[in-house]
Amino acid sequence: MYKVIRNEKISPNSYLMEVIAPETIKKAMPGQFVIVMAKEDSERIPLTIYDFDLETGVLSLIYQVIGASTEELTTIKEELFAVVGPLGKPNEICANYEEFKGKRIVYVAGGVGIAPVYPQVKFLKNHGFDVDIIYGSREKDLLLIRDKAESVARKVSYATDDGSYGEKGFVTSILEREIENYDICVAIGPVIMMKNVAELTKKYQLKTIVSMNPLMVDGSGMCGACRCEIEGKPKFACIDGPEFDGHKVNFDLALKRMNIYKEEEKEKWAQMKKRLGRD
Repeated sequence: MYKVIRNEKISPNSYLMEVIAPETIKKAMPGQFVIVMAKEDSERIPLTIYDFDLETGVLSLIYQVIGASTEELTTIKEELFAVVGPLGKPNEICANYEEFKGKRIVYVAGGVGIAPVYPQVKFLKNHGFDVDIIYGSREKDLLLIRDKAESVARKVSYATDDGSYGEKGFVTSILEREIENYDICVAIGPVIMMKNVAELTKKYQLKTIVSMNPLMVDGSGMCGACRCEIEGKPKFACIDGPEFDGHKVNFDLALKRMNIYKEEEKEKWAQMKKRLGRD
């Protein structure tokens, strides 16, 4: 069991959870993730490592309520049954930062995608990089940790679908306008956003890294649920990723696989809300 010291709402559908997990974070790197279980009989939930403190042993996670399992996670106040990690490969730039010295880097984040973007930009700033962020969401209230993002980035540009904060429109509009200023793009967020970014950067031959977040069960490559198609070959996000070359990902297949259990999940979520008295 892992002691929970914080689990509170930070936006209409997102929560920040802090857990005491010193062994889990001992060798953690930006870009990696953990799998948590709310209770012994709960489903496994993959969550990106948002932040961690080696001195206190605190692991910080940001999650979005998108189904029954994350709905259940909001009820946890004292202990999590399991926290497994760190899993996956670290971000390529952070793991090999000496090789990228002098490169002009932009991160494109969508919605809760800012959670994995923040630790990477923080790490790079601590190693002498000046990194820009382009951050978008549907509306102002869904933009998370703006202060933290601004504290580590050289510049943060915002876009909202409804124009309630920053520029009205999509992150791709800002990126295309400034694309000649960069050597590398890292895009993390909804699959459709990453697809649009990758299609844009491919036209300009801008190296692009994306972070895939498909269905995942065990996180060890055994179940095959997180299978992605990269350059026509099967890869597993949990052990081969979660980051891949954005110009080699079959995004159409990824979008299709995301909807496999959509109806079943909708029914289970409704049952969970009813059990919790939230229907």
